[in-house]
Amino acid sequence: MDEEVDPDDENVNSVLVQEYSELFHILSSQSPTVIMELCEMMPGRNVGRPASADSPAAVTELIKAMLEYYRAASPADCADFLQRLCMLCENIPMHLESRLVSVAACADSKYQLIFTLESTRLSSNYWEQCIAAVRRLLLRRWERLSEHLVREVQLDNVWVSLRMPNRGKERPDQTPGSADRGSRTPESDGDLGSSESRVTLETFLQGCAGKVTVVVGQAGSGKTLLMSCLGQQWAHGLGPIPSTCLFILLEFRQLRLLSRPLSLSDLLFQHYLPPESGNDEKQAIVDYLLSNPEHSCWVLDGYDEFDSKLTRQEAQGEVLGPEYPLPVADLISGLVNRQLLPGCTVLVTCRLRDVMDLEGVSDKVGQLLGWDWQEIKEYVDNFFEVKGESTNRALGMQAADLLLSNRHLLAMSSLPALCNICCICLKHLLLEDKERVAVAQSREEERKPETRKQETEKGLKGVWTAEERRGSSKDLRVDGRCQIPTTLTQVYLTVLGAFLSRDSDNRGKPEKATTTRSPQRLTPLSQYRSELCELSRLAWRGLEENKMLFMEEEISQDVLELSIRTGLLLQVELRHERGMLVNAYCFIHLTMQEFLAALRIMTSNDVSDTQLKKRFSLKTRWMTKSDQRTVFTDSLHLYVCGLASSHCTPTLMQLDRASGGKGGPSWVQTRQNLVLKLLKNLCHSNSLTGPKILELCHCVQESQNKQLAKEVVSTRPILELRNIRLLPNDIDAVAFVVNSAANSGVGLDFRACSMELECLDVLPSCQYINSLSFRSRKYGDKLAEKLSSILPKFTTLSKLEFCVASLTATGAASLASALQACPGIMELNLSDNNLKDEGINHIANILNKLPKLVSVKLGQNNTSLTAVNCLIRKLASNLNIQHILADLSGGQWDVETLRTLTQFLPKFSVTKKIILNGSCSSVEGLVVLTALMSDCPSVMELHISSDPKDPIVVSIVFSGGTERPANEVSKKLCLSSCGLVPADLEKVWRSLGTSSDLTILDLSSNCLGNKSLKKLLDVLPRLRNIQEINLSNNDISMEGVAMLAGALCSHKNLTQVDISNDNQELKLFRINNSNLLPSDISTICKKLVRCHHCLELDVSHSSLNDEAIENLLKALPKMLSLQRLNVSHCIASAAEALVLVRCLMLSHRVTSVELRSQSESVIHLDRVKAEQSSCRLTHFDLSSDNLERLLKILQEGPLLSALDLSNNQLGDRGVKHVVDSLPGLKITSYVNLSSNGLSQQGLLDVASTLCMCDNVSDVEVCLGAEERCLIWLRQYGGCEKTLRFKNNLLKLEWIEDFLKLLNIGERRCTVSIEEYWIRAEEAFGLVCRCLELSANIQTIRVHHTTLHLSLMKSSVLISPLLSSSLVDCAVEGHQLAPLRSIMQSCSLLAELDFSHNILGMEGAEFLCSVLPLLPNLTSLSIGSKDRVTVNEKLSEALLECTSLQTLNLSGYEIEDTAAQVMTRMFPRLLSLNLSHCGWSAAGGLQIFQALGQCVSLEVMEPLEVNGVHLLAAMEGLTQMEEIGLDSWRMTDIEVEQLTRLLPVWTKLRKISLSKNKISDQSGDKVVEALIGCSHLEELHLSSNHLKDLTAARMALVLPSLTHIRVLDISDNSIGREGSLSLSKAIMYMKSLTKINLTSVGTSELCAVAASLAHCPLIQDMGLGWNNCGDEVALELAKIFLFCKKLTRIDLESNNVSVAGAEALAKALESCPAFQLIRLWRNKVSSTEAKRLRDKDGRMNFSST
Repeated sequence: MDEEVDPDDENVNSVLVQEYSELFHILSSQSPTVIMELCEMMPGRNVGRPASADSPAAVTELIKAMLEYYRAASPADCADFLQRLCMLCENIPMHLESRLVSVAACADSKYQLIFTLESTRLSSNYWEQCIAAVRRLLLRRWERLSEHLVREVQLDNVWVSLRMPNRGKERPDQTPGSADRGSRTPESDGDLGSSESRVTLETFLQGCAGKVTVVVGQAGSGKTLLMSCLGQQWAHGLGPIPSTCLFILLEFRQLRLLSRPLSLSDLLFQHYLPPESGNDEKQAIVDYLLSNPEHSCWVLDGYDEFDSKLTRQEAQGEVLGPEYPLPVADLISGLVNRQLLPGCTVLVTCRLRDVMDLEGVSDKVGQLLGWDWQEIKEYVDNFFEVKGESTNRALGMQAADLLLSNRHLLAMSSLPALCNICCICLKHLLLEDKERVAVAQSREEERKPETRKQETEKGLKGVWTAEERRGSSKDLRVDGRCQIPTTLTQVYLTVLGAFLSRDSDNRGKPEKATTTRSPQRLTPLSQYRSELCELSRLAWRGLEENKMLFMEEEISQDVLELSIRTGLLLQVELRHERGMLVNAYCFIHLTMQEFLAALRIMTSNDVSDTQLKKRFSLKTRWMTKSDQRTVFTDSLHLYVCGLASSHCTPTLMQLDRASGGKGGPSWVQTRQNLVLKLLKNLCHSNSLTGPKILELCHCVQESQNKQLAKEVVSTRPILELRNIRLLPNDIDAVAFVVNSAANSGVGLDFRACSMELECLDVLPSCQYINSLSFRSRKYGDKLAEKLSSILPKFTTLSKLEFCVASLTATGAASLASALQACPGIMELNLSDNNLKDEGINHIANILNKLPKLVSVKLGQNNTSLTAVNCLIRKLASNLNIQHILADLSGGQWDVETLRTLTQFLPKFSVTKKIILNGSCSSVEGLVVLTALMSDCPSVMELHISSDPKDPIVVSIVFSGGTERPANEVSKKLCLSSCGLVPADLEKVWRSLGTSSDLTILDLSSNCLGNKSLKKLLDVLPRLRNIQEINLSNNDISMEGVAMLAGALCSHKNLTQVDISNDNQELKLFRINNSNLLPSDISTICKKLVRCHHCLELDVSHSSLNDEAIENLLKALPKMLSLQRLNVSHCIASAAEALVLVRCLMLSHRVTSVELRSQSESVIHLDRVKAEQSSCRLTHFDLSSDNLERLLKILQEGPLLSALDLSNNQLGDRGVKHVVDSLPGLKITSYVNLSSNGLSQQGLLDVASTLCMCDNVSDVEVCLGAEERCLIWLRQYGGCEKTLRFKNNLLKLEWIEDFLKLLNIGERRCTVSIEEYWIRAEEAFGLVCRCLELSANIQTIRVHHTTLHLSLMKSSVLISPLLSSSLVDCAVEGHQLAPLRSIMQSCSLLAELDFSHNILGMEGAEFLCSVLPLLPNLTSLSIGSKDRVTVNEKLSEALLECTSLQTLNLSGYEIEDTAAQVMTRMFPRLLSLNLSHCGWSAAGGLQIFQALGQCVSLEVMEPLEVNGVHLLAAMEGLTQMEEIGLDSWRMTDIEVEQLTRLLPVWTKLRKISLSKNKISDQSGDKVVEALIGCSHLEELHLSSNHLKDLTAARMALVLPSLTHIRVLDISDNSIGREGSLSLSKAIMYMKSLTKINLTSVGTSELCAVAASLAHCPLIQDMGLGWNNCGDEVALELAKIFLFCKKLTRIDLESNNVSVAGAEALAKALESCPAFQLIRLWRNKVSSTEAKRLRDKDGRMNFSST
């Protein structure tokens, strides 16, 4: 406390008076909440917050009143006020705070206030000490990282491109539209060289305080180095981050290793700050941080290396507790979402694909730009100068020249990390080349003069033999330069050799001692074959496990030392889970790890063909939020393709020997052929998007296979490279493919692509181009000028499109000049630009110079009549031109001009449309154009509309421009909003003449009235083909409506066709957007009663009062033909909806009532009495009174199959009211109460109530994003109950309360609770707590994050627990000890399952201690994730479990002594799983021999042993019920042996033969042999070579196997005939619940889809990757009606369009239990996908 302040000398009230103005100023800056809290201290003012408290004037008055009150208050009250003020208010100057605290220090509060002030000062001191420690930490880090830098890192020399936050797509087009094109200047080519948005990184980071800033960059762009440099600058008091901030630099690659939940304090002091701090210091620092979050800067580096996604928190203002442990992903998400330390500075680095995860939270996004060629050259110069002697400097110029001339090296070198690798590679190549030249010269000197003389003579005479010529030149360079690899894969092979050649320690490797004169000099790759084998194995394992960091114990010491010496591995310092520093290692770059992994794939048979296929897929450059996260760069498939090249075969064979192979060409070439086959399949795929086509070109280029290149272009005459960013090396890859086309020609479509102008420099290397298309608002005059310089080089070019762009007359002049040198041009499209008259003239003037021109499109170019006249004259003189799409908008044409135009049209073979916007200003002109409908047969549609909202005012559409199918003849006349009166309509009828082929007539929004309607009805018989008439908004009275209703009933073609269940046509009578009075409804219905056709009445978007609705309901029973009543957008209130719901009582023909507030609302009726109805009433605000009325109606109504009351804001009380009413409601299937604002407390009430409801069978509740609440009922009670709770944010306390309230009766109750926190210790603790709370638990299981309970009222005194499981929930062995005491009371326990955890030796010890306590244990499953040893002690414990019948030890290492003991128990086992186990040869032999004695064995999982011997040993096992024989690659002999066993296994329930390469003939025999297995339930035959023969056999055998539930034949080649055979079999499989037909070789699966309607129990269908179209989707939509248990359909990677997806979405409306339809990779645009996903979240269009 300041010594100058003496509280005894000052009066507290006087101090307040003296500091009045300062206090007023401070209080005025506080939040209204603080002011109100202080105000409430005054007596009589604790009255809550007034409505006007937020207004500035009100707040000012409150502050004045408060200060005035305490001026005269007692000293004690005044002191309390000042004390509270100091605690609540912010930004109080230190001197003032000290004075106020001191003077208020009276009575009991005195010492507390002094302590608070001192604590603040102590916190400040600790904070400064903390900052000093971090400075030292960051400076040491920078010193370590910068030790080997070639070039100084400066933030003001690093360039960043600004990106708009929250943007996931390319910059939208901003070229002026047709309305304003004349008033705006088109945007410059922003993506074609503009640098306006380029700033330095230092400038970019200015002003980032308190914000979330994202820095984006590719792998190797230097993000980590730059963040360390930023930290070093901060440590020196420099840079954009204030030195007063705490700089916290965290790496995601470190954070991904942290599995247990952490608090903010744990994260700081265990994984960042030095661990010397004591608890007091830590707490003080955290307290200061919480009080001053703006004084911290969190740098989160490398989000791309994190294995979880940061989540976006929608709940605003929800602050997370700093001491509450959270998963690391949630903790970091809290920082980014401002739920932790709001106001702190956050800087995140990631790759471009990951920035979408930060949408909505990032304030600023910048992308690190790659180096240009000047920066690359500067780095190369520095590299060779820094690296030593002056002799090396001379290599710098050669290296820079080579690098800049090679596209692969140049593209790589734009990233700093890869540029360094390229320099190392070039140095190796140049020095090696220099050495070769020296050896050649030395040999030359040693040669005899006579030999030299002979060779000179031979050379002069030209008599060299071919062999002599090759021998003399094999050591020389090509063109005087060393040879540079031609593919990326060859580059990396060279890089690998360059790094290995840096090894200076060759001790112990005598074979590596080579000389420059050795005739058989070994390459580095051959020298280090075994080391490369281990490194490639490590790289592959990292790819499989999605990790890039490896611990020291994962690498052998000699390989680790070699890798560090050569630089292939880098050392990384990490903090262990508990804060200890450990060393880890990573490859020099992610691409190097991917390349080594590719080597592993191509040289080792421990990578199966299936694993290769799984990894082999083309990567898109488009980003979606649902993309699966991966650390890597998705380059693996490129390297695999490159290694499939014949150039790499010798190298691969050498490495194959080191991997354990025979080294012969057979296996390596088989693997290469597989890769080429996969590539060939992709070449023939017709579903590849632009990015994947480009990726395919890169793959084919890597393979150097010209035949594959031909097949790419043979299946796609135009390469559509759309909406991606192109680089010169991309064009180079395209050129390799295109140049294989030869005379056939290829087109290139660059729609909406961003590209550098350098790309056009490379483009002429593409020969045989016949068409070029450029479509994007990004493309303007600059691109046109560059394009013009290269156009003449395309000698085969016949079509050029530069449309929907920003071209002006300047660019048109450039193109016109170039086009004159392109005589082969046949089609020219420059439409939708901004050419104006001048640009049109430029193009028109060259048309006669293009002799082959047959089509020109110049529409929408802001032209006048002058340009049109000029163009028409030029076109008329060129008789070759056949096709026109002309936009002649903007001219005020008189009637004569229009008449001239109509006479001129037949002279052209116009195939699409002519647009004449603004050209028809009178009725006379309209009549002239209408005559075209009869005078010009090719005119199919005429649209004339003056509605300003319609972008096309006047258009004439010809036969080639209609959107209808070619076989569907339709002629449409639309004269909408033209101001037509009855007299005008007379003229229209005359101009149409005898045109009887008109099918659609739209006369909406005119002034026709009843008089014109009567004339229309007179003309109607002449329009024999008319189908639709639109007369809306024409002042037609209800009398006219009645006339139309009569016409509908009498005219047979006036109909809208729909297909109903009985295949009858449904007539439609529509009257929309009308104010329908009750009398109107009565009149209309009276007319429609006479209609004998199936009828739909559509009054949607109309106004209906209660009386009108009542009249409608009264008419329903009389309208016997009415099938559908559409009242969409008519029902606004719940009261109106309830009136309509009464139709359930008024008409027994009603099958469903579907009402949604101000949305789609329909009532369906049948022709006969409906057995059951359904009621959907959604999106209304149902009050308690309305809900009561509804329930009363339903109680009196008919039997309901379903009741849907979702989205009605019922809340807890409303939902409970419905639940309490269930016994009185006649519902047979389900009640849907989703999205009604149910809380956790409400959930507890509902769950306990439903447990007592007799006819409830199943309850499913999710309070998360899905908001599901489904209640399933059975018509007759007494059923088992199932309660499922998912993602409800339930805590342990809620679960405890639920168990206490759960009323268990005599029937079994099953409960499942899924929550993210049920893992590891929490999962274990939850199990223990549940067993303590309930004595009725028979089964308890935690699987991953879900708790499963099975309860039944118990009458026994001991625990009724029969089964306990903790599966795949991160439980560790040391956590199991407390379970021992519980197990002592569970003597009835029969099943124990701890599979897929990390038990370790502690877990084994626990099992040894607990197994003797379980005399009734029959099943034990402890399959492990880690490699645990089964020792003699554990095996003895297992042997002593005499009741044990089922044993799962998968993944264990079995010692020989343990094997000897264990095999003694084999004969009594019914089920045994030893998959993925390890044993010695002796132990394996003992186990193998013992299997033959397992005569009772019913279930066996696959063993990694010889198939023939195992099958032979199984001949005596007649009780077999389940067997897994996956991935055996069974030979025909093994299949034959299996078919002999199958008839013996009459009890067989499950057999799995997947991934066995079983041929079609063998498959036929296997299926035939199954005919005696009458109990078979599951048949798995995926990933074999099955075809039509096996499918035909299934059609004969499967119908007799009536118990089959699961059928999996995915990844085979069944074909069309096979699918028909399958469909016949499926019709008889009534027990089928799951079928997987993924990738079965045919898209014709309609019959299969239809046959599934005969499988009432089906739940899961897999039909992905079959190229199926809408017809299959439509068939699937039909089966929802019959398959009520269906929950999942996989249609991934098919050809389903929006139409098919819409049909599926519609079918989902009546299936609340359905969970997911996967529709990723179908023909649905992202916009439509989002719309459908928003409509129903079960429609999944993502890859996950």
